[in-house]
Amino acid sequence: MAKYLVTGGAGFIGCNLVRYILDKGHQVVVLDDFSTGKRTNLANVSGRIELIEGDIRDRTAADRAVAGCAAIFHEAALGSVPRSVDDPVTSHDVNVNGTITLLEAARGAGIKRIIFAASSAAYGDQAKSPKHEGMVPMPISPYGAGKVACEMYLQAYWAVYGMETLSLRYFNVFGPFQDPGGAYAAVIPAFVSQLLRGQPPQVYGDGEQSRDFCFIQNVCQANWLAANAPPEACGGQVLNIACNRAITLNQILAELKDLLGTDVPATYQDARAGDVKHSLADVSLASETIGYEPTVFFEEGLAKAIDWYSENLG
Repeated sequence: MAKYLVTGGAGFIGCNLVRYILDKGHQVVVLDDFSTGKRTNLANVSGRIELIEGDIRDRTAADRAVAGCAAIFHEAALGSVPRSVDDPVTSHDVNVNGTITLLEAARGAGIKRIIFAASSAAYGDQAKSPKHEGMVPMPISPYGAGKVACEMYLQAYWAVYGMETLSLRYFNVFGPFQDPGGAYAAVIPAFVSQLLRGQPPQVYGDGEQSRDFCFIQNVCQANWLAANAPPEACGGQVLNIACNRAITLNQILAELKDLLGTDVPATYQDARAGDVKHSLADVSLASETIGYEPTVFFEEGLAKAIDWYSENLG
């Protein structure tokens, strides 16, 4: 039995990853300041984890969290492109400075393996599709720029200190525990929440923008594969994690209306600054490097998520 740290473990992706690791029979330490994560996300596993409430930028908290861990899953971040557009300084401070603090804590503790939650926002709005890791990053939001900066730091810590690092560029992840509320809500839980309440779903743009939606189980699998990959696969590498399929927001709405048995019309607003038009991933490098293959595709994932959304968001 090994012990693993999940930063941001009370957030959407983090809390799912915590459960995934526990199901593998291992111990989990969670570092979270609950600025965006929720205590309720960990309610039914609280007795099985070590919870450290603290800011990722706090070296004392980071040192305590990394102690004795076999590897680190770095999920903590101030998410959302629109949030970063509204407040780029705080986005940078939490996401970039927090990552450096964690890297230094890990280096001081002799921890070699760090898996980082990178983002497809690194690619920006480049026309080439699908997006592959050989493309030069061209972020168009402060959030994307910060994530690229973190990737560079992980590559540098591998080159200079020999730390085994991997950056997993998540595309549009969805599933249980994803927050539907607030101005920065992800699109699928926001749509579901609005439809369940009989409210018109709010679409920014014409709805023909497309994303590579990836069910959370695929992301958990990718992280676990990365944590257990041979050292030669973890030399500052960047890998796309998605399903290699583009789906438009209008297609999502049609699917949701069918699953929920409703026909509430959507309202369309101006596109938001920093949003990309199309995003599709080439996941072949992740397949070659860590053996990643998506196992749950969009329709199945959405059906799996609907029951949870209906119970918790209704």
